[in-house]
Amino acid sequence: MENEAVRLLAVRKHYGQVAALDGVDLSFPRGGFTAVMGPSGSGKSTFLHCAAGLDRPTSGSVHLDGQDLAELSETRLTKLRRDRIGFVFQAFNLLPALTVAQNVELPLRLAGRRVNSKHVTRMLAHVGLAERRRRLPGELSGGQQQRVAIARALVTRPAVLFADEPTGALDTRTAAEILALLRESVRSGLTVVMVTHDPVAAAHADRVVFLADGRVAGELTGPTPGVVAERMTHLGAWAGTAAVGA
Repeated sequence: MENEAVRLLAVRKHYGQVAALDGVDLSFPRGGFTAVMGPSGSGKSTFLHCAAGLDRPTSGSVHLDGQDLAELSETRLTKLRRDRIGFVFQAFNLLPALTVAQNVELPLRLAGRRVNSKHVTRMLAHVGLAERRRRLPGELSGGQQQRVAIARALVTRPAVLFADEPTGALDTRTAAEILALLRESVRSGLTVVMVTHDPVAAAHADRVVFLADGRVAGELTGPTPGVVAERMTHLGAWAGTAAVGA
């Protein structure tokens, strides 16, 4: 497992009588960019929550950065998430009263770690916002705010970045810029796992994993938007309507 950043083994997650995940086996290589797709109700969000240690599976195991999450106490799990996992969501979740630089520094301060201003500046330069470090989020465009969120996610040097619909609130051109930024981060050795409904976004990944009814329903390497869209069309027909929201 040394070359795997994340590994799910026979993961099941039940909410009452409903199986949101039903025996998922997946691995995500270090330095890889994987998109996770599926129809509404396929279990995408539940997968992300279990893989990132935000929720514990009903059964099965999740290994992240060499650690079996089931063996960790809540305190150690919180520390692992804080130190080794980055999160980017559709909502930028920036604090409006803090400057761009202060938002990026926040994970370090919450962890009680020393803030290296040069490292923060490097992260902002990486996302193309070094000159806007003193601006407030409200003074930035949506795409720029998402860039700040990415810098904030990367500042702790995580092993894995989980992205949940990171381009969902952005226009096409800005979305392409954000995806190119994630791709560039992967080339630097980061592992990215991205949940998306957009075939164009998924085509920026190395591979696409498809979920349907809480199960792995296939995967695709070297994806193109057309092939991804066609596969999604078939998945929607196969999965039908599920009871669990994705």
